[in-house]
Amino acid sequence: MKQTILFLLIIVLYSCQTMENSNVDQLFEADKSFSATSEKIGYAKAFIEFAHPEVVMLRKNSMPVIGKQALTKLFENAHSEDLNFTWKPLGGDIAQSGELGYTYGIYTIKQDTVVEKGTYVSVWKKDENGQWKYVLDSGNEGIGN
Repeated sequence: MKQTILFLLIIVLYSCQTMENSNVDQLFEADKSFSATSEKIGYAKAFIEFAHPEVVMLRKNSMPVIGKQALTKLFENAHSEDLNFTWKPLGGDIAQSGELGYTYGIYTIKQDTVVEKGTYVSVWKKDENGQWKYVLDSGNEGIGN
C-alpha cells in the first residue's frame, strides 16, 4: 500500500514538473517566434504584432512608451527594411498562475557592415485569447566576451 501511494505521488509530482516545463517551453517558443517574425517582416511590424495591449517599452534616453497605440505610433515611420534585428532567449520562467512570465537573452542588430549586440529582458502576459504577448520590454547595448 505504501509503495502504491509513493508511486502515485511520484507520478503527480512528475506531471506537475512536466506541465511547468511545457509552459516555459511555450513561452520560449513565443519569444523565438517573435524574433523570427522580426527577421521576416521587419522589427517594427513584429514589435507591434507581438505587443500586449498594455505594453510598456523602456528605451534609452526616453520616457516609457505605454500602450499599444503609443507603440504603434513610435514604429509607424521606422525604416526596418535594411536592418536585421534578432534575438535568442537564454532563460526565463513563468508565474505559478501560468499567466505571466519573463525571458532574457542576447540580441543582435545588423545593418550593412555594422553589428551591435546586447542583452534584453521581456515580461510576457497572456492576452484575452490565451496567447503570450510581451507586456514589458527593455534592452542594454553591449555584451562582454
